[in-house]
Amino acid sequence: MPTAMEATVVMAVLTVVTGALSLRDRVAESAPWRARGWVACIGVADAFNVLLFFAAYRITIGVSVLAHYVTPIFVAIAAPLVLREKITRRTVIALAVSLSGLAVILAPVEGGPAAAGVWSSAAFGLGSAVFYASGFILNKFVAGSFSTNETLFWHGVVATPLLAAFVPRQAWGAVDAHAVAFLGLVSLVPGTMAGVAFVWGLRRMPAAHASMLTLIEPVVAVLIGAAVYGEAMGPRVFMGGALVLAGAAAVMTQGAET
Repeated sequence: MPTAMEATVVMAVLTVVTGALSLRDRVAESAPWRARGWVACIGVADAFNVLLFFAAYRITIGVSVLAHYVTPIFVAIAAPLVLREKITRRTVIALAVSLSGLAVILAPVEGGPAAAGVWSSAAFGLGSAVFYASGFILNKFVAGSFSTNETLFWHGVVATPLLAAFVPRQAWGAVDAHAVAFLGLVSLVPGTMAGVAFVWGLRRMPAAHASMLTLIEPVVAVLIGAAVYGEAMGPRVFMGGALVLAGAAAVMTQGAET
């Protein structure tokens, strides 16, 4: 199944489920047109985030993940300018510590992909990080106009057909119904429920802090790779993982810092 089709199926499931949930979880007042425009922008940003990230992932895993998780840097730069959020010294230090941990885990090793592939993967990964960071910022603009499920539903209404437009025509005729059904089923929890939890949490904390906590994601991915697929975990994985978690813990436990 092409990457764009996988992304389309996952986004379609998220849209249908959150559309049903939004029948009960909704803001009573009609949203202003500006907020509706921002939700559409979130949909476009998320669609390109997914496409670029998986394009990078198909070239080389380590470089693509590391480049994608430069997102907190983009958010940390944009949040004070766009959202007027204050970035504390503790957050900056924690960000540096966690990114150092990711570099330890994911740095390319000798004998890895060719330089051209590394640069291509890094470029796609950084592009996805720009769109991912945009989603963090834009979500703040619609928090008062749409509920969590409404935001995810309307952004999916925009993102799903946009992703479908990138699916090669011949792929639609060769689609495997069982694969689509399986992907749709497993998308309910790691796709839809995780998306709902993410947006719910993002609305209740500064964007820079929320983006910082996403650095736990690649550590979890490494652990799943070891536990489920038997991928090797050397000393640098444990060392880098400890740095990532230390930085995330520093953000989660900080108080009203001045």
